[in-house]
Order: sequence, then structure tokens, then C-alpha cells
Amino acid sequence: MAFRPLVGGATRPETRLVTRFRLHPAWLVAAVAFVALVGAAGFRATPGVLLHPLHAEFGWPLATISAAVSVNLLLYGLTAPFAAALMDRFGIRRVVAGALVLVAAGSGLTVGMTESWQLVLCWGVLVGLGTGSMALAFVATVTGRWFVERRGLVTGVLTAGGAAGQLVFLPLLALLVRDHGWRTAALVVAGAALAVVPLVVWLLREHPADLGRPAYGATEVVPPARPAGGAASRAVGALAAAARTRPFWLLAGGFAICGATTNGLVGTHFVLAAHDHGMPETTAAGLLAVVGLFDIAGSIASGWLTDRVDARLLLGAYYALRGASLLVLPSLFAGTAEPSMLVFIVFYGLDWVATVPPTVALCREWFGASGAVVFGWVFAAHQFGAALAATGAGLVRDRLGDYALAWYVAGALSIGAAGLSLLLRRRAADEPAFALPPTSPRSPCR
Repeated sequence: MAFRPLVGGATRPETRLVTRFRLHPAWLVAAVAFVALVGAAGFRATPGVLLHPLHAEFGWPLATISAAVSVNLLLYGLTAPFAAALMDRFGIRRVVAGALVLVAAGSGLTVGMTESWQLVLCWGVLVGLGTGSMALAFVATVTGRWFVERRGLVTGVLTAGGAAGQLVFLPLLALLVRDHGWRTAALVVAGAALAVVPLVVWLLREHPADLGRPAYGATEVVPPARPAGGAASRAVGALAAAARTRPFWLLAGGFAICGATTNGLVGTHFVLAAHDHGMPETTAAGLLAVVGLFDIAGSIASGWLTDRVDARLLLGAYYALRGASLLVLPSLFAGTAEPSMLVFIVFYGLDWVATVPPTVALCREWFGASGAVVFGWVFAAHQFGAALAATGAGLVRDRLGDYALAWYVAGALSIGAAGLSLLLRRRAADEPAFALPPTSPRSPCR
């Protein structure tokens, strides 16, 4: 939708706000995007503190509850490649506002559920689709449209918004569950999602050209461009072409293990695993919040290193060190947060999404201009691995009574992911990169 001056030459409120503080509007857009991403990450962190209360109240097996989390994680990943298509067709504001409403509906409706299938529908489908529309494809869309300079830095900061979401929401949700019950926590999540919607509708603009401005760091106002052909068909075409290459499967395999060992296992089951050893759930949730805090530093530092060090070596090191830490984790659980556990938490936080910048760089190296689209599918593999781990760890806990086997398997898989990363060779200078058809300009008016 094109930007048009109001009657009498007046400007929109958000334009006056930006002018007053002499900021490029790109920074305001990035700030609003960060708030939405923080919220989305907080909503995805909710299952970690609700597993035990739901199990205690309804008597559902942990594997059944974890299945709802798995559906959520899977849809979160599968939505990512198509989210950009929706944003191109309907606009960023409409898609993000609609996604927040879906999250609010999914979280709010859980308070009246009585059957496990309703949990799958609310947590799995509604919240999964909503948060998936605000995943890394949203980050790529915002930074691609609004930034030329500082694009890498802004991408790292927005990606770290996921860590901030954990930091803000997890301790609060754990306290609400302890003092007021899980239904209050679910309603707080729904209210927080709805509270962000007006901010998105008011300030989240579509393109710099809509305001008559160039992107940050650019010198010319460039009309929005649309891919040749439908964006959804391009996403599917990118998958079909990339899937015929060895680098895609090495990257997707490693990233699937990344998802299994972060969102799927630690993010979903760490609180209950710690509680099994006598640690209060609020303490365990606080430890995951610390993971989120150090994740911010780790993701930004990894982006800096990716500009200077071979991305394959970085991924190999990240996965190998993660595997070693998971192999020793079962011996660190105790009724209190011992120093050895704090060391694990700090290390795991630094490593949590450190894999994202080198993975994006390798997708760009091998798949050229279509690297972002291919990364969307690699990210879908990440969430597929997370979904398998969420359900698998729940089954292990139900059958064996503890999570030890899940931690050991995850550690071994992480070491395997290091091997996959090191098998990925460097693309030769004269070797063409896979690319999608070029984009074509369009009028900023729809």
C-alpha cells in the first residue's frame, strides 16, 4: 500500500515521530519488529513451564503434551518459507497483526480445554502458525527492505530477540503458574499478544518508498520489487532445486540436529528435567532465562566471527562443543543451581543460536541470491528436528522415568552435526551458485 500525504500536506503520525527525533524510519520499523519478535519468542517459551501443571491436572502422558509442542515447532518451521509470500501478497503489517491475533486465540482458548486434542489445536496449530509468521523470514523481509548498511548487525539483533523473549517471559510465567495457576499464565500470554497489535498496525511500515525515503544506507528511493511469478511457487521451486544438491542436505541435516538440541529438547524439557532432581520450577525457568541473556551476546559475537572465520569451522566447533556439554549435563542436575550447572547455562546460552549466522552465510555462498529462500527450508528442517526431539524426549521420560537417555542421544547427534558441517566443502570460485529467477520492479501502489 503506497504512502499518501494526508489532507493539507500533513504527514502520518509515525512520520512526524521519526522526524522529531531525526531517526531514519528504518530504525523505528526495526524496533517494532524487535518487540513483536520478543513477544513471539515468549509465547513459544510457554510450554516449558506448563508441561508439569498440565500433566498434574489432566493426567495426560508427557508424550501427549509434548506432541502438541511438536506440532507447534513443526508448523513454526514450515510456515517460515511461505511467510514472505504472505507478506508480499498482503503486507507485513497485516500478516504480523494477524499472527499475533492467532497467538492470542491459541493461548486464550486453552483455559477452557478438556481434551488433549484441544491442546494440539490451540498450542500446536494456532500458536504454531502465528509464531511461524514472525520467524526468521520476517527478520529477512524487514532487513532486506529497510537496510543496506548495518543489515548484518540488525539481523543479529532481531534474531537475538528470541533470546530476549525467553528472558522476559519465562520467570514471569513460572511465577504466575506457581502463584495463580497455569490458566492465568495462558491469559497473560494472550493479553500480551493483543497488546502488541496496535503498535504493529500504527508503526510497522511496508517499504521505505512508501514514505518517499531510501533504505537506510542507500541513496535512491527504489520502488518495491516483486519476484517473477508467485512467491509461494518460488519457495517450492527453490526447495525442489536445492534438494538436488549435497550442500543443502548437509546444512539441513546439521540444522535439524540444532533444532533438536535447543528448542525441542532443552527449551521444552529442561524445566521438568531439573524439577525431577528437586529443583524448583521457578529456579529452572530462571536458568533458561539466563540462557536467553547469553544467547544475545552469543548470536552477535557469532555474526562478527562469521565475517572473519570459515563458517564450516565455526559450525563444526559449535556443534562439537554443544555435544560435549550435553553428554555431561545429566551429572549436573541437583536440587539447587550449583556452579557447574551455571557454567553449563552460560556456555549453552552463548552457543544457542550461534549456528544461525554461519548457516545463513553458507546458504548464501552455495545458493546465491536465493540463499534466503533456501535458508527458510533449512530452518524448516531445524523445526522438524525440534518437533521430533520434543516428542521423543517426552516418550523417554514416560517409559524410563528420567531424561538421561535423551541427553546422551542429543550429545551424540550434536557431534555428528559437527561432522556434517566439516564435510561441506568450499564452493569453487568458478562454480556457479544456484539462483532463482530475478525479481521485477513494480509500482509501490498495489
